[in-house]
Amino acid sequence: MTETLTAAPLEKDRVVTEGDSGEVIGIVVPVLDERESLAELVERIRRAVEEHNLTLEEILFVDDGSSDGSWEEINSLAAADPSVRGVRLRRNFGKATALNVGFGLVRGDIVVTMDADLQDDPAELPKFMEKLRDGYDLVSGWKQARQDPLSKTLPSLLFNFVTMRVSGVRLHDFNCGFKAYRRSIFDNIELYGELHRYIPALAHALGYRVGEVPVRHHARKHGRSKYGVSRYLRGFLDLLTVVMITRYAWRPGHLFGGIGTLLLVSGGGILTYLTGLKLFTGASIGTRPLLLLGATLLIIGIQVLSFGMLSELLLSRTSGLKRADLVRAMTPPANEGE
Repeated sequence: MTETLTAAPLEKDRVVTEGDSGEVIGIVVPVLDERESLAELVERIRRAVEEHNLTLEEILFVDDGSSDGSWEEINSLAAADPSVRGVRLRRNFGKATALNVGFGLVRGDIVVTMDADLQDDPAELPKFMEKLRDGYDLVSGWKQARQDPLSKTLPSLLFNFVTMRVSGVRLHDFNCGFKAYRRSIFDNIELYGELHRYIPALAHALGYRVGEVPVRHHARKHGRSKYGVSRYLRGFLDLLTVVMITRYAWRPGHLFGGIGTLLLVSGGGILTYLTGLKLFTGASIGTRPLLLLGATLLIIGIQVLSFGMLSELLLSRTSGLKRADLVRAMTPPANEGE
């Protein structure tokens, strides 16, 4: 999937300046035709890091199939700045895949994601770090004063409201690409499709603490937006996937068993009613659509219930979730130091 990687050598000795917590930051920036903004973005990140005494390990650009010369610009930036690296995907795979590749390659204790279009402000980085020090594992940006047209902001408001209600995660802006994560989150979360906007919901389901901070949002200076209305349509479909993953991944029998039982009861009730009608009134029921509906519900209910039981059997044999993945902290063993 990846074509080329420009790499800077890993620093052996890292200097922690006064005011820094010692946590090392790696920044992942997915890129799709953003050549004109990349140099300025690096400059802004550098300025924010120096002004607030943050320890930056690297800026990793993930070129998701750009055709405007973005890759050549990334190579130029990497040659001039040893903290800049780039990885180029063979074609446009989408933002979730670009981020997933970046998460696997970026170095640092804290992983920060931001967009390459200069709408995210790197000067907000200290807010994210402060929130993480308060005990949060994932901090999401909240674009309170969003600098986008109504054609984007109104659908986004609806999308965020529905997602918050369905997922149970109290965030105002799931779509914000400006986020900070502790490295451990990506040991348990694998992205695909367009699930990148639902990382907070997936992390919350695994017991990680999720918070948010208000951030400034700038108007786009270069290029154009890569998203349209179809983005939200796909997003709602992905929300159903997230609900399945977060609520029923480890108990599929509850979902399919509940649906199957409802169908069985409904079909059985209809057939019982028709049987009583035939026995006590002698009415003809063979040509009634209700008979076909009852039989169909009964058959489908048995199939769905059976599917749920098979899912439970498969899960008991192939579950990939380890006990250690659920543990936040552990006291030292009783025999430690003996």
